[in-house]
Amino acid sequence: MAIGERIKRMRNLRKLTQSELGAAIGFAENTADVRIAQYESGKRTPKENYVEHIADVLKVSPHALAVPDIDSYAGVHQILFALEDLYGVRISNIDGEFCLVNDKYDNPSYHDMYNLFHDWYSQAEKLKKHEITQEEYDDWRYNYPELNAVKIKQLSSTGMEDNT
Repeated sequence: MAIGERIKRMRNLRKLTQSELGAAIGFAENTADVRIAQYESGKRTPKENYVEHIADVLKVSPHALAVPDIDSYAGVHQILFALEDLYGVRISNIDGEFCLVNDKYDNPSYHDMYNLFHDWYSQAEKLKKHEITQEEYDDWRYNYPELNAVKIKQLSSTGMEDNT
């Protein structure tokens, strides 16, 4: 999710108009809504100091607005939170272990995420049981879902089932 989409999501969560947000961070009243609309549409990207001002007004961390950086813990946190917002992946506790679960209630992404989790688990189990090599597992991961689509197409043309 791009920064503009994140700003819009948080602004709507806080029930602010584009004009209200723009004015609160110091834009002139006659251009405040236009500037925020440009950020939200991706036509402009706010400079770092504006991101900080927007975050202050929206009462969120600037990390919640920025495109997450997977190389930092703060970025990973925001990626996990985005998975919750966008795909219905939720945190759970099963037998004292924290895990991510695919929430099937009121989640339009449930089936797509279920298929991903199913395929991923199947391949991880094959690796664990030494049925495939780390290289094969990595090849699968870095080519998913294209590799699965090819495999499914091949199986359907031969009339065979996929038992992965």
